[in-house]
Amino acid sequence: MNTPAAYCQRAVQLGASVRHGLAHHTSVVRSSARAFRTSAVHFGQRAIVYSNHGDASSVLSSLTFSDLPPPPPKTLNIRFLLSPINPADINVIEGVYPAKHLPSNDLSSDEHPVFVAGNEGLAEVVAVGEGISELSERDWVVMTKPQIGTWASGRNVEVGDVLKVPSSELSEVQAATITVNPPTAYNMLHDFVQLQAGDWVIQNGANSAVGQAVIQIAASKGLQTINFIRNREDVESLKSHLGALGATQVVTYDELSDNAFKSKFKTWTQGRNVRLGLNCVSGKVTTLMACLLGEDAHLVSYGAMSKSPMSLPTSLFIFKNLSCHGFWQTRWYAQKTLEERVKMMNILADLIRDGKLRSPEHEILVIGGRESDSDTKTKICSAISRLAGGKYGRKVLLKIEETP
Repeated sequence: MNTPAAYCQRAVQLGASVRHGLAHHTSVVRSSARAFRTSAVHFGQRAIVYSNHGDASSVLSSLTFSDLPPPPPKTLNIRFLLSPINPADINVIEGVYPAKHLPSNDLSSDEHPVFVAGNEGLAEVVAVGEGISELSERDWVVMTKPQIGTWASGRNVEVGDVLKVPSSELSEVQAATITVNPPTAYNMLHDFVQLQAGDWVIQNGANSAVGQAVIQIAASKGLQTINFIRNREDVESLKSHLGALGATQVVTYDELSDNAFKSKFKTWTQGRNVRLGLNCVSGKVTTLMACLLGEDAHLVSYGAMSKSPMSLPTSLFIFKNLSCHGFWQTRWYAQKTLEERVKMMNILADLIRDGKLRSPEHEILVIGGRESDSDTKTKICSAISRLAGGKYGRKVLLKIEETP
């Protein structure tokens, strides 16, 4: 039976197999890496890794290894402070996401590639290689290279793989979560429609991290939002929470399906043309939401949490001239200059500093330096299990401590 406990046990066994293979092939591992040890004896670093794609609870394992050597020229040694677990991270591990991790050269051999999981994270510079003047020890940095592998206590990275955090007033949580969800929300609100104060935006998945960022950034611009969420036992509490963030209206998918809802929608919007809809769910709820959009509107999809296809009436395209787009923050980064990225980061940092963009509801999962690889695996397994299906309601951030 594929219970979470069974997944954890198989993953621990896989981790042992990976360590055996790596130890056998140390002759081909880069000279800066040393043979892996089990966590019965503690050496400097830990990483959450996988060697094959598959169910994250099955393929992930924890590896402890020697401390980082001094950084070569133009590289940095960094210590991760917090690393979020984002839904896309799980998809990457499963092998169903376009972005892929590259094998970690200092942890791999040709026959046994090892990938460090994680894409987003906040790190502190602990050592600076020759030829670097723009960063110093103790600076906070976020990642610019996609899929760099952030679920670790520390890494050696090239100086171009990171960007200095733009404000010293940000907390660890704020800085650790600034590069994926807030920019996704910001760019979707700015890149497709020129919105003015008083305009309306509709979105599903409004309680997601992106959805909550959309609510807050929209409110800071004077935009009004109608936010659709899944029904649940504590739905009134969630509605109140989203309202406190700046949501104009919060509606369940059940209410959206009611034939009487369109009349209520027209009353709220006073017949104004709604030109932007944001979708991270797909399936039937997106069909219903799209039918609320006005003429020359844009429906932007950035996820498909229902894992169902999106079906839209042809009439929306013929008679309303609906435009549909996909948005992927990774592509946005690839197409923009460093200066444009810094500008956006500064805008988001200003919103955070001014109290207009709060940290997501979150919990910090601490992996202690003295914990065994087996116990670490169990903790990661449990966190992924809680996050499955997108119903947990809180962001989980990893704090992986160095081993003594």
